[in-house]
Amino acid sequence: MTENNPARFRLTPGGKLTGCVRVPGDKSISHRSIMLGSLADGVTEITGFLEGEDSLSTLAAFKSMGVAIEGPDQGRVSIQGVGLRGLAAPRQALYLGNSGTSMRLMAGLLAGQVFDSLLTGDASLSGRPMKRVVEPLTRMGAHITMTEAGTAPLAIRGGMRLRGIDYALPVASAQVKSCLLLAGLYASGRTCITEPAPTRDHTERMLAGMGYPLQRDAGRVCLEGGHAMQGIAIDIPADISSAAFFLVGASIAPGSDLVLEHVGMNPTRTGVIDILTRMGADIRIGNRREVGGEPVADLHVRSTSLYGIDIPPELVPLAIDEFPALFVAAACASGRTVLTGAEELRVKESDRIQVMADGLATLGIDATATPDGMIIEGGSFGGGVIDSHGDHRIAMAFAMAALRATGTIEILDCTNVNTSFPGFVKLAGGAGLRIASNR
Repeated sequence: MTENNPARFRLTPGGKLTGCVRVPGDKSISHRSIMLGSLADGVTEITGFLEGEDSLSTLAAFKSMGVAIEGPDQGRVSIQGVGLRGLAAPRQALYLGNSGTSMRLMAGLLAGQVFDSLLTGDASLSGRPMKRVVEPLTRMGAHITMTEAGTAPLAIRGGMRLRGIDYALPVASAQVKSCLLLAGLYASGRTCITEPAPTRDHTERMLAGMGYPLQRDAGRVCLEGGHAMQGIAIDIPADISSAAFFLVGASIAPGSDLVLEHVGMNPTRTGVIDILTRMGADIRIGNRREVGGEPVADLHVRSTSLYGIDIPPELVPLAIDEFPALFVAAACASGRTVLTGAEELRVKESDRIQVMADGLATLGIDATATPDGMIIEGGSFGGGVIDSHGDHRIAMAFAMAALRATGTIEILDCTNVNTSFPGFVKLAGGAGLRIASNR
């Protein structure tokens, strides 16, 4: 596929989701497993690695810095760690494709290296805000230049002496928190991050699992630079952000009865389940267990009638990536759903508030975009052509809308679905979604 001929989805209305499926591995954990496994001493063996374009961009970047990595092969990756100070200068710019996680986390990690580096990305990534990481990194002593608009490419000067920082995040952001913690590995003294609301804590869990000392207490995490990590075995659970599309699809499509296996249930990521349950969804959690320090479970979801709610503000950061799917659920619910406090959605791969509002309106739903959220009146989907603006989560969310549509839905610019969910068309089609792709 090329950008001149991007993938398109065509969906026939109706259908239901049944059976038992396992969505691909968690993207957030896949990124971090490559980064921290590369910086550890010894071998890190990974299973369940997400072989999507975003995660592969991270993997390629660390190969470019001299890390010996075997795989991926059926989700298996083996990393021969080089230690905290063992990365080598890349011979060219590190191209990170569409991955904001890669760029923001690696900005912190590379700020502490002895060599210069340049981080670049595709057109979408090059338009996303980077000041949120550059400004606190600069306070730590890093030297990073960006465009006048505060975007990539990021030119990072090596050899800077970083110092610990006590930083209160102005907005809850796992990417900024993780960026600063990775920089803190190379800083003198203590780095402490305080967040205004809980965000995903995969970085902290993995650091602790690799033996790196850190302290966590009530929305605050601290570590001191210079300690070592030890390679470990990491079994990556299925990504709850990918499972969210199926949770919504099975909830809204009459007759659906679906089991999602081995889903990551990190408490900083389960907002989508809490919100859907408040809307009346029938989701049962079974076979709870812990795998590699991360809680995992099987999710059994059956169709039911949903109703609109005011989404509690405290759940917003726990479901920030799942709102495109949740907007589709809200459109199928009886009554009004109101979201506030989600301005972060405007600076994702697309302006997810406006793009979703426009798409819902195209399908006949009364959806009003607000500066920090949306007001959705439940209704019924017609058919139409949706522009996903190259946003993988927008494309997959509107694919699930077809389960309740009365007309054909065509979704444009779907190539980037491969960044987080390779094989989406095949897996969703096998579960009962009436989907076809031109690629």
